Formats: sequence, structure tokens, C-alpha cells
Amino acid sequence: MNSQPINEENKFDILKLDNQLCFSLYVCSKEIIRKYKTLLEPYGLTYTGYIIMMALWEEDHITIKNLGEKLFLDSGTLTPLLKKLEAQEYIVRNRSKKDERNVYISLTKKGKDLRSEALCIPEQLISTLDVDMNEGKQMLDQLHKLMKILTQ
Repeated sequence: MNSQPINEENKFDILKLDNQLCFSLYVCSKEIIRKYKTLLEPYGLTYTGYIIMMALWEEDHITIKNLGEKLFLDSGTLTPLLKKLEAQEYIVRNRSKKDERNVYISLTKKGKDLRSEALCIPEQLISTLDVDMNEGKQMLDQLHKLMKILTQ
């Protein structure tokens, strides 16, 4: 951000794209998802499908509601993605017998096996970036800090 005293000449600098945190995050997000696209295509996954799978690898047999909270996605966005993953036989959806309002998402054997195949994906993505491990860790720490601020 520009720290010059505000005068007539630079009073609109705050509105420049290069001074917008949101724009930088938008571009980074869009471009990193583009890089993931070629890495995920062999598995028939979109980036959103991939993060769903990662969440399920961390915690299998989770309700749609809890999965949505974990991924910051609403059920309207999540449901079509889950249908696609179910059609690919990565997951199954089952209504709770105790409370039919709850739908549980569970990994199939194919979905569990994909975890081992996907181990190469983060390393392949990192190799496309010109960032050393320390820089990457610092960026990730800063993003986690920002996520915490924005979601409180």
C-alpha cells in the first residue's frame, strides 16, 4: 500500500488495482486453480472436487453440513459436486437412520485409493512455482492468518 501523504495528485491511488488485497487474492486464486486443472484432469476432478476429497481424507463419514462448514461452501454449491463425485464412484451419500435430515458423505474404496495416487499433486504444483519452501511456508502462514481474520 502507498504510504505517501494524501494530496490531490495521489488521492485516488487507493483505488488502483495494484493496491487492492482482494484483487491480488482473486488473481492468485484463479491462477493457482488453473495450474491445478491439468494435474487433476487424469482423476476427473475439478479443484472443488479435489478439496472435497482432501476434506474427506481428513475426516471420512461426515455430514454435508459439516463438510460445507469445513470448505466454506453452502449445500446448494456442494450438492451438485457431491453428485458428480458419487457418479465417479469416489463417494457415497447416505441419509442418517436416526435423523433423515442429515446426509452423510463417505469415501468408497476407489475414493480411499485415490488418496495414495494424489500424493504427487501438491509436489507437482509446487514445482510449477518459483518459490522456495521457506517462502511458501511464510505465505501459507500469512494466508491462514488472513483467513482467521476474515472468518471470525
